[in-house]
Amino acid sequence: MLPPMRLPERGRATGEVLEALEDLRAGDVDWRSGRAFTLAYNAGPEVLELAREAYGRFSSENALNVDAFPSLRKLQADVIGMLAELLHGGPEAAGFMTTGGTESLLMAVLAARERGRAERGVTAPEVVLPTSAHAAFEKAAHYFGVRSVRVPVRDDWRADAEAMAAAVSPNTVLLVASAPQYPQGVIDPVSAVAAVAEQAGVPCHVDACMGGMTLPFLERLGEPVPAWDFRVPGVSSISVDLHKYGYTAKGASVILHRTKALRRFQTFQTDNWLGGLYASSGVLGTKSGGAIAAAWAVLHHLGEEGYLRLVRSARETCLKIAAAIRALPGAVLLAEPDATLLAFRFEDADPFAVGDALRKRGWYLDRQAPPPSLHATVNAVHAGVADAFLRDLAAAAGEVRDAAARGERGAYGTLE
Repeated sequence: MLPPMRLPERGRATGEVLEALEDLRAGDVDWRSGRAFTLAYNAGPEVLELAREAYGRFSSENALNVDAFPSLRKLQADVIGMLAELLHGGPEAAGFMTTGGTESLLMAVLAARERGRAERGVTAPEVVLPTSAHAAFEKAAHYFGVRSVRVPVRDDWRADAEAMAAAVSPNTVLLVASAPQYPQGVIDPVSAVAAVAEQAGVPCHVDACMGGMTLPFLERLGEPVPAWDFRVPGVSSISVDLHKYGYTAKGASVILHRTKALRRFQTFQTDNWLGGLYASSGVLGTKSGGAIAAAWAVLHHLGEEGYLRLVRSARETCLKIAAAIRALPGAVLLAEPDATLLAFRFEDADPFAVGDALRKRGWYLDRQAPPPSLHATVNAVHAGVADAFLRDLAAAAGEVRDAAARGERGAYGTLE
């Protein structure tokens, strides 16, 4: 076992430190070249550089207090305004930026709990959600003392609105749908789930962390997209990750509420200490302005035209990969992708072993279960590497099939 790192007695030169950092990431997956189908998103070097530059300029500004940094108030308000318009939120829509999808989902559950407590006196809150809904909802339930009521999905992997309706109780404070859900990449029947929520008098949150920056543009490109945003009655809040298909720097997500009145249930404030009034909109207190500035910069740089181009590229590449998987002997596509995510397994090979074989070839895909399968989040960078990936996928599957190998299950997220 290596001894623990100690603070050096004398500082190291800038160049030496940066060289050490480069050495440390030498074994990381090369996401800039499109070798990762998860975790990182790339719209090209120009966008990456803009996000890096904007982030650096505002990295030390602190969004805890925008009275001191009115630039951050303006940047966040602009980002929220653009997203509200994109999702048909109307003039009353309001929200906050968060540090990622997990924090956005945490805030959705917290707001629902607080609303249920304030308006209905619920003391044992429950959230009803399909088994496909993101794991961060479990984290939220664990953190905030909310019972997670998971409902099996239909045979097509979509939420079962009727089964969810049957699971609603007087303690229910929130229903959840996804657009799309992560594991199989399909869009839940948001209208049906939201109707159940409206009938029960509880909020409905749509997790569009994956689809919030693709589905609006797919619709404008003429793709058939089922109703999922604020045009659906009963939808009370939506989460969108900008650091995914918005191609901004990491640490940028948005949670939007239908009205300012609903948004207030997310916030926290206290003066129960000797330091005066403390208020915050999310989990963090101190929050770097870097991700906020990078999001603002990239949204302005790409604009509608840029996102249409990027979404078209990602969608076409996703369909190309899906078609090749359908044609690959032994491979099974779990569902036709509704957006830009897909999952697949093998009838005659261990998918995790195929994942191992792909990793040796420099590719990184998520591994998930049940059922055991590989998952690809296809984005703009993959247009140029899809053919190479498909060749290596076929070779990896054949190698695993011949050797009857077993692979490591892996994980969506890990502990350090």
